[in-house]
Amino acid sequence: MQPLYLVAVTAGMSQPSSTRLLADRLTDAAQRQLAHTGRPAEVRVIELRDLATAIAQNMVTGFPSTALREAIEAVTRADGLIAVTPVFTASYSGLFKSFFDVLDNEALVDKPVLIAATGGTARHSLVLDHALRPLFSYLRAAVVPTGVYAASEDWGTAGDDRTDGLATRIERAAGQLARLAAGTAPQPRQKTEEVVPFAEQLAAIRGS
Repeated sequence: MQPLYLVAVTAGMSQPSSTRLLADRLTDAAQRQLAHTGRPAEVRVIELRDLATAIAQNMVTGFPSTALREAIEAVTRADGLIAVTPVFTASYSGLFKSFFDVLDNEALVDKPVLIAATGGTARHSLVLDHALRPLFSYLRAAVVPTGVYAASEDWGTAGDDRTDGLATRIERAAGQLARLAAGTAPQPRQKTEEVVPFAEQLAAIRGS
């Protein structure tokens, strides 16, 4: 069976970084869940910090370097994408946004995408829904329902009565990505509803 191709794009600035750590845990979980269904997967991680100069040059010249072109091609042909950014000033980093700005407009259409972010405080967790999800929805990607945000205090915790722990969120999001990438996403249940003609509904209202 042809292996699926998963690509993780991480915009962590330091080395090592919590952003890269989260990307690795998400790719490991997705790869493992695909293996359980009998679908092998190849994984590539793209560190945007290594492409920062090439991305800036592409922004002003329109010509990608060899390394940037290879990264763009990897994202374009991926069966599933994991996109992870640190939070800067309550949003994704400029480097992260610039990379997706240089992609072709059609590169992510219908592509399964798992969004994730890291930050120093849980207050930034809304970045998933107010910044990342709209970005990839605009690019017409198929964004999985569960986004994963990891604050400093999330690492190694099991959550509480109201919030699942980081490990649980990773597994849930990775499972959703794996099902979409493999084409086995659960189908919504069809509801069988009785259709009442409008004339009958109107007569019932008048009668009451």
